[in-house]
Amino acid sequence: MNSILVPIDFSKHSLFALEAAAHLARQTNASILVLHMLGLSEAVLAKSETQEHQEAQYYMNLAKKRFRPLLEKPFLEGIEVEIMLQNYKIFSELDEIASEKGIDLIVMGSHGNGGIGTLVVGSNTDKVIRTSSVPVLVIKKEHSSFEIKKMVFSTHLGEETIDAYKKAKAFADTFAAQMEVVYINLPYHNFKSTKEIEKKIDVFKALAGGTIDVHVANDYSVGEGVMNFCERQGADLLVIPTHGRKGLVHFFKGSIGEKMAKRSTVPVLTIRI
Repeated sequence: MNSILVPIDFSKHSLFALEAAAHLARQTNASILVLHMLGLSEAVLAKSETQEHQEAQYYMNLAKKRFRPLLEKPFLEGIEVEIMLQNYKIFSELDEIASEKGIDLIVMGSHGNGGIGTLVVGSNTDKVIRTSSVPVLVIKKEHSSFEIKKMVFSTHLGEETIDAYKKAKAFADTFAAQMEVVYINLPYHNFKSTKEIEKKIDVFKALAGGTIDVHVANDYSVGEGVMNFCERQGADLLVIPTHGRKGLVHFFKGSIGEKMAKRSTVPVLTIRI
C-alpha cells in the first residue's frame, strides 16, 4: 500500500477516519492525501469573475486555516501528508482523483449511534461506496490504536466475488492479518442444502486458489449472520464485496455492501466487484 485518500469535512467522524488512516500508513509506510471538497454553490460561481475569485479565495484561505491545527495532530507525525482543496460537489469525482493519484485505499468517517440496525452511513459515504473502484474503508468511531489482526470476508460464494476475495486476501497479507471467509445460509431466501453449499464452496476454492476454509453460518438475515459471526471471531475488520449499484436500482434494492456498512459495529472495507 502506497497511498491513502481521506476526504475531510472537519467533522469529528472525518478526523476518526484520518487517525485510522494514519495508523495504517505508519504500518505500511504509505502517504496520505487529505482532500477537502469546498462545494461552492452556483450562486458564488455565477457572480462576476472578480467576485467569484475573491469569494473562492476566501473559502480556500478559511479551509487552509482549519488544516493547520489538523496537521499538527500527534498521530500524523512522521507521515507524508499532502493537502488538496477542490471545488468538488459530486462524490463520484473522488474516484477520478484516486485514479489520477494512484490511491490504494479511501478511508471515510461515518456517523452512528451504535448497535446492530441503528448505525447510519452518511449519504456521502454511501455515494463513495457505490462509485469507487478503489476499496473504501468506513470508520465510525475513534481508534487510538488501529491494528488489523483478524478480518472477516462475507460472500455468497458467487464467481463474481473471486476478484474481491483476492484483493481482500492481499490486504490481509499486507497487515499479516488472519482472514476468515463466511457464507450465511438463510432459512427462507435462497436456502441451500449441505450438499449444495459444499458444491459452491468447492467451486469457490478452485477459482480462488490456495487453502481456504469457508465457514457456514445459519441465520435469519445476512446482516445478523455476518454481525454475529464477526462478534464470535472478534473481528477487527469486515470485508464486503459490493456491486456499486446506482440510481433506481440502489433505492429499490440496494447492495449487501452498503447495507452492511450501515449496520456494522466494526470497521467495514467495501471492495467493488
